[in-house]
Amino acid sequence: MAENRDQIHRFFKAHPELAINYWQDPYWERRAIAALYLPFDYLEKMLNDPDEAVRRILAYRVPLEWLLTFANDVDREVRVTVADRLPPEQLEVLANDPDYLVRVYVARRLPIGRLFRLAADADTEVRRVVAERIPQVSLALLAKDKDESIRRTVVQRMDIDDLELMKHDKDWTVRYEIALRAGPALLAELVNDTDEAVREVALQRSSELLIDAQ
Repeated sequence: MAENRDQIHRFFKAHPELAINYWQDPYWERRAIAALYLPFDYLEKMLNDPDEAVRRILAYRVPLEWLLTFANDVDREVRVTVADRLPPEQLEVLANDPDYLVRVYVARRLPIGRLFRLAADADTEVRRVVAERIPQVSLALLAKDKDESIRRTVVQRMDIDDLELMKHDKDWTVRYEIALRAGPALLAELVNDTDEAVREVALQRSSELLIDAQ
């Protein structure tokens, strides 16, 4: 099969003008490879091709104004390509996509001011992207996220004055990250933390800040 695919690629690469003879070929792989070489007016005729491999190539090649044709495609990879190519201001049409990977692509490219709607997304990876991109002043939206790795991202990005909000986090690794950035007043509390690693780093940083102040 791979050998046959390579032969088809070589054929169309050598004779791209012949691709117009294959856009309705009964063999999906010939249609898919032909789509790489077809002029746009032929691509438009193929927008409803029954094979997902063909539609993946179409989603990659068609003009941006045609992309919404594939916004509800049954194939995830087609919708991922749409999310990767759509102008950012149009991405919200995919913000409720049933597949997490599509929503991850949306979260990566959505204008920062529109990220709030994804802060409560059901998928951890989507929320992680939000935590990495959301404005610093809005990080409190994710301060109680159920995933500790996301809460760690939050405390790594938070303004130092806001770390107080998370000093009682149930996960010691989150409190450890707080101790790495906290100011003197908060460190004075963290030296009594229930976790040894948190106490140690709080004590070390308290000593360092005291030395620096002298």
